[in-house]
Amino acid sequence: MIKPLKTPMPVADAEERNTNFYEVALGYSHQDALDEASRCLQCLHKPCVASCPVNVDIPSFIRAVKEERLDDALSIIHQTNCFPSICGRVCPQEVQCESTCVMTKRYQSVAIGRLERYVGDHANVRVDVKPLNHARKVAVVGSGPSGLACAYDCAKAGYAVTVFEAWHDIGGVLRYGIPEFRLPKATVDKEIDLLRTLGVEFECNVVIGKTIECHELFDMGYKAVFLGTGAGLPTFMNIEGEGSIGVFSANEFLTRVNFMKAGQPTYDTPLLAGKKVVVIGGGNVAMDAARCAKRLGYDTTIVYRRSLNELPARQEEVEHAMEEQIHFELLSAPVKISADQQGRVRSILCQRMQLTEPGPDGRCKVVATDDEPFEIETDTVIVAIGTSPNPILIRSTKELKTGKWGTILVDHNQQTSIRHVYAGGDAVTGAATVIEALGAGKKAAASIIAYFSENPAG
Repeated sequence: MIKPLKTPMPVADAEERNTNFYEVALGYSHQDALDEASRCLQCLHKPCVASCPVNVDIPSFIRAVKEERLDDALSIIHQTNCFPSICGRVCPQEVQCESTCVMTKRYQSVAIGRLERYVGDHANVRVDVKPLNHARKVAVVGSGPSGLACAYDCAKAGYAVTVFEAWHDIGGVLRYGIPEFRLPKATVDKEIDLLRTLGVEFECNVVIGKTIECHELFDMGYKAVFLGTGAGLPTFMNIEGEGSIGVFSANEFLTRVNFMKAGQPTYDTPLLAGKKVVVIGGGNVAMDAARCAKRLGYDTTIVYRRSLNELPARQEEVEHAMEEQIHFELLSAPVKISADQQGRVRSILCQRMQLTEPGPDGRCKVVATDDEPFEIETDTVIVAIGTSPNPILIRSTKELKTGKWGTILVDHNQQTSIRHVYAGGDAVTGAATVIEALGAGKKAAASIIAYFSENPAG
């Protein structure tokens, strides 16, 4: 008898978790994993694999879980994805692999992400460490998901890889952008340690484009360069009062909370003043910022210009935010931020919005209603409406061609306009998902490996 519903994910109590940053989703037990693995139909055509950005052999690893061959399951995942514990937690499986699961024709999909996390958390890693060819050095710029994926595959191929990171610790957005309650830093550290085992070296506090110019990497003996510099430049609304004291980008807010311990009174990085926070936006970053603010003790409201059905954040994150008593002002758009005589935020003025009939693309436009604007009293406004690529490297490397929005242009092999310089992740696509960034890093690594294979003396 097939179970129609996914095996539930145990979660921490909503009232209790509002007081701490401990992980909310607690992970499957051994029996949970066996029960869920038994729901997989082992489809012949494997549609879930085709809809995974890195093409994990999902049925095979699930079969190994069902047969209690957990280490084999991890080895299968590691063939294409070096970060199962991370991806199992933060990837939007519901719109990728799980969306094409054959079970959805009658029931709920198999909980692929939850099983992937279980394997990553509990299996023993098997590593085939090859002697490194130091004549084939690869420089990876940025230690976010795309850079780490490229480094992993190049190191597995036996190349000497160095990852250059501008911050003082490794992980990029995995460390500074995603809160502890969704992705514990210990999990990030554990999966990065796999790269160290393979011989990958890390150089922190190095800003390529300032500390070292991109072309200098070739002078240092590197034969190929991968640019995974991310999308760390925040977008703002350009409304009156946006320069007031107490207006943050979500990037700054999350970085200060995750990376600088700004929410802890014993650290010298104070963050918020007052009692109320308004977060603008409806994506995962907005949910992360709002849920962090709630845990710091602030009455928190999310303002989003579309309806609940159009919220781009993962359904699970929205549900968790609602359980945590975060307020939602939907179909509302900010028009003005008001400040007191000292220039500090005191309120935000919003306009009620409405959705039009769907256009040819099936998407509804958002237009203002005739209602009078309404005011929300607040001490802090956090803007989470998007980001664009980090401009430092781009501005210093004139030969690097970019697109309209400042994204690095690449060909079908992830190669940029500079020979043997590759790029991927948010620096190329703009803000996207962790797994899509991993896929781009892997594709670039495949191109680097092909280049070395075709040039034995290179």
